[in-house]
Amino acid sequence: MAADASLLWADAGTVMMLRGWRMMAGGPGAQREVERMVAEKVEAAFELAGALVSGRIATPEAAARRAVSVYGKRVRANRTRLG
Repeated sequence: MAADASLLWADAGTVMMLRGWRMMAGGPGAQREVERMVAEKVEAAFELAGALVSGRIATPEAAARRAVSVYGKRVRANRTRLG
């Protein structure tokens, strides 16, 4: 769990940097990136909330693993797309 969370943390920092560069460039690409970022965050939050309220997650460790999974797949996809 610690290793997965650490990789997520490192990848998230990279994505923030790459997104920041795209936004600083301005123009339509920057606007699309902001809209995509917000939509992804809302989608991830709903996915995680749905898993939590469904009762499928029984322990705090399972909740943490699910959070790393939900956010990790999006962060990795963005790192690939932006990098």
